[in-house]
Amino acid sequence: MPQPLHPAIKQKMSRRYAATLLTGSAVGAGAALSIPALGAEQGDTMTPIDAPHPGVRKAYADGPFGQIHYRYSGNKESTEVPLMCLHASPLSGIVYDYWLAEMGKDRFTVAPDTPGYGGSDTPVEPPLIGDLADAMIGFMDSIGLQTVDVMGYHTGSFTSADLAMRYPDRIRKVVMISAPIFDQAIIDEYSGRIYDPPPQFADLLISTGENLRKTGRGMFRDMTNERYEDVSIERLRHFRTGNWGFRAAFAYDLTEALQEVEQPILILNPEDDLWEQTPRAKPFLKNGRIHDLPGWTHGHLDMHTEEMAEIVRAFLAE
Repeated sequence: MPQPLHPAIKQKMSRRYAATLLTGSAVGAGAALSIPALGAEQGDTMTPIDAPHPGVRKAYADGPFGQIHYRYSGNKESTEVPLMCLHASPLSGIVYDYWLAEMGKDRFTVAPDTPGYGGSDTPVEPPLIGDLADAMIGFMDSIGLQTVDVMGYHTGSFTSADLAMRYPDRIRKVVMISAPIFDQAIIDEYSGRIYDPPPQFADLLISTGENLRKTGRGMFRDMTNERYEDVSIERLRHFRTGNWGFRAAFAYDLTEALQEVEQPILILNPEDDLWEQTPRAKPFLKNGRIHDLPGWTHGHLDMHTEEMAEIVRAFLAE
C-alpha cells in the first residue's frame, strides 16, 4: 500500500508547535531545543559527553541509504518480542539511552538513527516517511529481526504508523510518543521555511546561544544539564539536513495511516508541545488508546524511565 500523502494537508497542529518546529530550535516534529549555557545551572554532576549507560552498546548495520548507526541493549534470544525505538528529528537514538538500559532487562531493544541523523549515513535526497519506514525494514533485515514492536517519538511516530500499516507481518504492536496532527493553515503559513537553505554554521551557533540565554532548557526540564548538552550537540551534528525529517512529516497524512493500522496502538501523551493536539488522534484509531502523562515533558525517558517502562510493558504484554 502506498504511503498516504496529505490530499490538502488538512490535519491539525498548534501555532506553538509550528513555530518551534520551524524556527531552527525544533526537536522532533515539534519540540523546542536550545543549548544550555556553560554553567547556566549548577548542581548537576558532571559526566562525560555521551556517557555510556549500563548494558547499552553501539554498532552499525546496512540500510538502503548506507550504514545505519544504532544503540541496543538486552538479549537477542529473549522470548519477548524485540522493541525497535525510532527517535524524533533532528536528534538520534541518543534520546533512548536510559530507556534502552531499562527495557533491555527483559527483551532485545534497539534504537537506530534515522538516515541523515546521528551516526547514520545521509540520503542523497530528502526522504519521505515511507522511505524511512523502508529503511527500517532494511535495518531489521540486516540485524536479523523478523518481527518487532515499534515505538516512535514525534517524527518517529509517523514512521511507526507507516511501518505498521505497510508491513503488518513485521510489526506486532505500536507505541507512539505523541501524535502530531497537522493543520493546513499553519502549514501554509510556515512550511516554506523548512525548504529554506540551511543556516551558516556560525549564525546557527550564535542563535543557539541566544535562545539558550532566553529560555534555558525550556520543555526539556526532565533531563539534567549535561544530558541536555549532549542532546543539543546531536541536534547540531546534521544542521545542513536537519529539516529533512520535518519535510517528510509535513508531507505525510498520519490520520489516514492510523485508520489503516489493525495492530494495537498505545499513544502516550506527555505534556509537551503536542499535549493539546495528540488527543485529536482518538477518532482515527481502530484498535488503540491514548494515555495522558500530565506534568511530563521532553526528557521524560530520562526522568520517568521506570514509570514509562511499567506502562509500556503492560501494553506489550496484553
